[in-house]
Amino acid sequence: MRTSRSLSLLALGAASALVLGGCAAGDSASTDSGSGDADLTLYSGRDEALVQPLIDQFTEETGIEVEVRYGNTAELGALLLEEGEATPADVFLSQDAGALGALANADLFTTLPDDIAGAVDAGFTSTDGSWVGITGRARVVVFDGEKYTAEELPDDIDDYTEEEWRGLVGVAPTNASFQSFVTAYRVLESEGDAEEFLTELAANDPQIFEGNNPILTAVDEGALDVGLINHYYWFRQAAEVGADNMRAQLKFLEAGDPGSIVNVTGAGLMSGSADNADALAFIEYLVSEAGQSYFVEETFEYPLVAGIDAPEGLPSLESLVNPELDLSDLDTLSDTQDLLARVGLI
Repeated sequence: MRTSRSLSLLALGAASALVLGGCAAGDSASTDSGSGDADLTLYSGRDEALVQPLIDQFTEETGIEVEVRYGNTAELGALLLEEGEATPADVFLSQDAGALGALANADLFTTLPDDIAGAVDAGFTSTDGSWVGITGRARVVVFDGEKYTAEELPDDIDDYTEEEWRGLVGVAPTNASFQSFVTAYRVLESEGDAEEFLTELAANDPQIFEGNNPILTAVDEGALDVGLINHYYWFRQAAEVGADNMRAQLKFLEAGDPGSIVNVTGAGLMSGSADNADALAFIEYLVSEAGQSYFVEETFEYPLVAGIDAPEGLPSLESLVNPELDLSDLDTLSDTQDLLARVGLI
């Protein structure tokens, strides 16, 4: 069994790799300086456009002021590991479970109360109460609906490395969601299988993008045949322009396939903020009916708290879940970074 010290060193090594490989241009962290009188400081690995309205809603309802530092999840995770217990952050809001796991392994989170940690079913949150899942995001294949039907496309992620897909597949290797998918592949299959998949993908002339949105745009404009993204990007755009006006369409791969994992966003309370009631209240708000409903209505992600309906048109969360995947195992991001670099994708 690894010691706490070795876990911390492993996490720090992962963070260093993430900073070097996981930050796209223009993704540097930014700070909302606020008035300096904030009740809590949030490090948010989720986009400002997505979560600032929810933060404003929280402040309006509770009177609690929040100062926010926005940035790439990997970048902020690395910063937190560097700052350690001296961090000014009270809460970390992450776009994937892997970064949360790395911080938990470094003992930087305090254990959440049972009423918060237990608000989310097992399988979508930490196993030890160190962080809580907030929303679910399914990995999907987005495809050109004027060239293909969903039935014509492979159901297995491995098949997208075949010769017939040469130059036609779009991926975002520096994106945290793609890296979490690769980590899940390593966990579910094996290191060797994951390396073989990525080697074949890299050799098949994939089109490289910085994130999910550019992939969706390229497919919707007919410039790309298929791409690997999270489901909610399509639903957000469809809500704006109308689903009937979307050239891009979605393919959900077979449940259990590494390409169809459901990853989660989540939040943890920093160890130095165990007594900050306002910080705890913010995390509690994220798993409240108000917080969960916001994510359903505004970002089209899966709610993780019972009693809140998922966005219309999505397959049930239960139909996508792989019971063999423990999201707590997605913390070996440094190994994934090394693998992606080794095959030439980052």
